Amino acid sequence: MPELDAQYAERMENVLELYQRPLCPTEPVICFDERPVQLLEWVRPASPACPGREARRDYAYFRCGTANLFCAVEPKAGWHFVKATPNRKSPAFAEALQDIANRYPDADTIHLVMDNLSTHSRRALEVRYGVRAGRRLWRRFTVHYTPVHGSWLNQAEVEISLLSRQCLGKRRIPTLDKLRRETGAWARWANRQRVRIRWLFTVPKARAKFRYCPPDFTRSKD
Repeated sequence: MPELDAQYAERMENVLELYQRPLCPTEPVICFDERPVQLLEWVRPASPACPGREARRDYAYFRCGTANLFCAVEPKAGWHFVKATPNRKSPAFAEALQDIANRYPDADTIHLVMDNLSTHSRRALEVRYGVRAGRRLWRRFTVHYTPVHGSWLNQAEVEISLLSRQCLGKRRIPTLDKLRRETGAWARWANRQRVRIRWLFTVPKARAKFRYCPPDFTRSKD
């Protein structure tokens, strides 16, 4: 991380305080992020196993383009969301937020933790749905931006790690349709299991770790 300054500390504490709130159905806390995916296919199919010989797979592959995964999680409730898209451009981001908003029709507000990527803005929603509808959708959310170089504070990073290890693994997925099927099946499994994330890093731990004192966020001296 860079040198700790007032903005970094304020954003960090805002996110950490949000994580400490009890589960509230009318104000869900959602962590959101995305990751690129290489679509790859084996050059030759695997040869099946037979008596005295294991199955064999050629190491060579060729690229089939790229895709994107939008991932969101409500850590304390164990709700998981994955949306595979051709890219992470503004229209795809806006549609992902619409899907999340549809999940919580009765929420007073949806607390959304995400990084300050250029597409993560009200403008993206206005371009996709029109000014009035885009602003109306944006008002459904209370956005909490992580600090620059502070993506480790976003629990969606944990979600992406779970998805990568439990679903994608080292497999080579050749098409966007297959990627959607595979990640959709994992999300349904995770939601049935109510897989929760237990976040242990708190504001007091942050102040002790980085040795700063509120409210001026100046580092304490040894």
